[in-house]
Amino acid sequence: MYENLEYKSVEPNKSLSDFVDRFWCMKNKSDRALETIGLPDGRIDLSLIQTNEKPFEIRLLGLGTQQYEKGIIPANSRTFVISFKLPAVEYVFHESIATLLNSGKILENDFWNFNKNDLENFELFCEKASLKIQSLLTKEIDNRKQKLFKLIYKTNGALTVKAFSEQSNWSSRQINRYFQQYFGISLKEYCSILRFRASLEHIAKGKLFPEENFSDQTHFIKEIKKISGSLPKELFQNKNDRFILLSALSSQ
Repeated sequence: MYENLEYKSVEPNKSLSDFVDRFWCMKNKSDRALETIGLPDGRIDLSLIQTNEKPFEIRLLGLGTQQYEKGIIPANSRTFVISFKLPAVEYVFHESIATLLNSGKILENDFWNFNKNDLENFELFCEKASLKIQSLLTKEIDNRKQKLFKLIYKTNGALTVKAFSEQSNWSSRQINRYFQQYFGISLKEYCSILRFRASLEHIAKGKLFPEENFSDQTHFIKEIKKISGSLPKELFQNKNDRFILLSALSSQ
């Protein structure tokens, strides 16, 4: 990873594990902006950002299905992020994010009572965010949905839609209607993203062959390039640390 780019992540406490994947922070401590390319990871990100030009900003990023356009990590910037799992959309945010597919939006600066002082201490930010999320969980998660999402994340999307349906006792038609309504994507498409994300962990270690429910090497390469725009070998080489997600995985 870039010498002047500091990255840190922590997992949520057990009571939030159905809704939060992890909390993480990224600091660009250099006086120059760093170019990066984003890759889909199947998460919804709520970010608190501080730059020289904008002392404080809160952004919500929806699901991504493809490589993001080249982005910039501003000089002397700090970003704290909550990466959410899909159930958080209904049970924490209480609204659909379907319109944010491959996009995002800027939120009010006092969203969830966050403020610029929360960017001073990552540990305190995680504590405050956890308490806020807990307070927003006003209803129990539906049993079918809980079974479905536990299966999805446990298998990294490796089952068929039919298998997910049968094991969660929820019809395929209802599942896909739910996914389109809340996330703007089908279950099958989402599972492809999860398999891609799981494969990145192997690619980061130089394992350039399928390990996540791909029929063969050709299928593996085709799916990786379809989502990332790059071949597995190009992702592993990660020239100039341009793929920030791979850089983060390599540093863990």
